[in-house]
Amino acid sequence: MKALGDLELFVATAEHGSLSAAARLRAITPAAASASLKRLEAELETTLFVRSTRSLRLTSDGERFLAYCRDALRTLSDGERELRGDRGELRGTLYLSAPSDLGRNLVLDWLDRFLRQHPRLQLRLQLSDRFADVYRQRIDVALRYGPLPDSSLISLPLAPDNRRVLCASPAYLRRRGTPASPSELGDHLCLPLILRDEVNDGWRLFSRTGEAVTVRVRGDRLSDDGEVVRRWALAGAGIAYKSWLDVAGDVAAGRLRIVCPEWLGEPTPLHLVCPDRRLIGPTLHKLHDFLQSNCKKLAAPPLPRSLST
Repeated sequence: MKALGDLELFVATAEHGSLSAAARLRAITPAAASASLKRLEAELETTLFVRSTRSLRLTSDGERFLAYCRDALRTLSDGERELRGDRGELRGTLYLSAPSDLGRNLVLDWLDRFLRQHPRLQLRLQLSDRFADVYRQRIDVALRYGPLPDSSLISLPLAPDNRRVLCASPAYLRRRGTPASPSELGDHLCLPLILRDEVNDGWRLFSRTGEAVTVRVRGDRLSDDGEVVRRWALAGAGIAYKSWLDVAGDVAAGRLRIVCPEWLGEPTPLHLVCPDRRLIGPTLHKLHDFLQSNCKKLAAPPLPRSLST
């Protein structure tokens, strides 16, 4: 190949579905990007993309070549990390995906400190409550809550004891009263989250004896963004069913209160996941240790009163 940059541009174009987006990512002009792609196609003697004025998609040859390019670039990146690992200096670019609320509420500050410790490392952060496709998107590692549906993913635990909790602002509880049990949630405004296009309005809770109940809740608003749900709870709009990690700081500061403290919410362990074990080099090892240490500082979700005494 004439230049490694041609391969990197090809992969970026395929992942973003746009030559102009790939050009911005590579900090080159659209004309230079177009020339790079044409040069690569000429050398391969094939067409990699079908282009129109409004869209761009891979040809069958392009799809086949993309898999080889990703493997080649990943191998080169592994080699660079291996060479630099002995010197203890992290370099390169880390592509990380995280849930919306966790990302903005906690991880942004954690990553700022991590980058200050490793100034030669660059970060590309994607925040969304939709699961990033770590196989098709340019994602090295993702933060994910809950049991992992894909057993082929490589998982590094961060907060295995994390759970959901019921919580609301003091203002809401003064205005509407405090439910004494999960059965009373039906009389309250609740704040369900839309997860993967489904409304999560069946909240599962566990008693100290192991009894499990699922309560159907309702409210006057929905969102597919966890941060929006937390902000609504802080503003007194209703009761939320949130990951303890997301609200631990708000509970400690008195901005939110635990509701029905005799009941535990669903287990919601937090993991770092990646699609390939070969990606677990010095950068991911150090990131995992750093994030795990910060999660432990938030402590575990509160136990039911009857279990904590």
